[in-house]
Amino acid sequence: MTTDQLLRNIIANKITTEPNQRITFADYMDLALYHPEQGYYATGAVNIGSEGDFFTSPHLSRDFGELLAEQFAQMWDILGHPMPFTLMEMGAGQGLLAADVLYYLHRHYPDCFKALEYIIIEKAAGLIYQQQQQLHRLKIGDKALPLQWCSLEEIPENSITGCCFSNELIDAFPVHQVVIEGGQIKEIYLTTANTGTDSLALDSQASSKINFIEVTDSLSTSRITEYFEFIGIDLLSDAYPEGYRTEVNFAALDWLNTVANRLKRGFLLTIDYGYSADRYYQPARHQGTLQCYYQHQHHDNPYLYIGQQDITAHVNFTALEYQGELCGLRKVGFTQQGLFLMALGLGDRIGALSARDSDRGNAIAKGQDVMKLMQRRQILHQLMDPMGLGGFGVLLQSKGLTQQEEQVSLKGLTVPPMF
Repeated sequence: MTTDQLLRNIIANKITTEPNQRITFADYMDLALYHPEQGYYATGAVNIGSEGDFFTSPHLSRDFGELLAEQFAQMWDILGHPMPFTLMEMGAGQGLLAADVLYYLHRHYPDCFKALEYIIIEKAAGLIYQQQQQLHRLKIGDKALPLQWCSLEEIPENSITGCCFSNELIDAFPVHQVVIEGGQIKEIYLTTANTGTDSLALDSQASSKINFIEVTDSLSTSRITEYFEFIGIDLLSDAYPEGYRTEVNFAALDWLNTVANRLKRGFLLTIDYGYSADRYYQPARHQGTLQCYYQHQHHDNPYLYIGQQDITAHVNFTALEYQGELCGLRKVGFTQQGLFLMALGLGDRIGALSARDSDRGNAIAKGQDVMKLMQRRQILHQLMDPMGLGGFGVLLQSKGLTQQEEQVSLKGLTVPPMF
């Protein structure tokens, strides 16, 4: 039996145990991605990279991690060179970013590296295996790397001085889906049988498979109504059309509460694709932001390739900002990844390539060198492309800083230099 069939059976059994024989979309997404045995992230099915289901900034080159390391080194300075200085990476993919950060800090900021404690928070067994394979091959000096793996629950409260950070993590948190019907906000549920005329079967795969059917009904929790009030969005205004469909990510807010509770003094850095609330919930975005990624192709049907594809939704950065304020986090700044990396030195790296290009000399006879130069320039431009990775949001928040420390501008939030 395939992973798809196994997970369909698991989800169907879950549905039959519920009082109304249905589950929320958030429950479905959680099982599809994080079921401990068959979920996409729990097995070896997750395939990240240029030939995989999707790729992230660290897969393009080491530059992304090296530029983040520049920011981490400045944070260590701002905090007064604490010992230990903790970097807590949440959702570390295949471990590439950790390797790039560690190696760069060791080479360029040895005192910071000596103070470093690097914690990886990861609950997907398949990814933990890939991370450990990647990082155990990394050779830095004679001592063991300052690395450990654990869960957020294992981190004591108010124990971290440093920076907690994530790159493309929150977009894969389970989301509730809602739709406007008859002047009301209804929630989308999943069942395995047609329960009425308002239901819609979305999986047209072979009849031997279990098909999931969407049904709409009243909200599963009042938190949904409170959420839209919290971010200042009125879905029942005349601006939103009948059938307007979107998402609500409670998992992101709960995650933020937990992280803020673990951070004693320092920063929280969140990088992901997403929008402010007014852009996220634009009336024109009437089908929401849910996307699926399978073998480097994207589509919008989450009921295909179950357990074999990634399912994501954009991040509402306004909700993270407001929730942060409730749990003691101060907003330091919000910018785009391209501008953030440019301020950290990406422009200098592109400028250096241009200087080499203008003084080729023998390189003209070395077509391979010229090709590598062009490829590297293309990669660096991808990191800053506002229509791609460069358009990702970068939210920086802080906790426990002194007034003097708060007055120091983070390098990544300064005006990037021209090149």
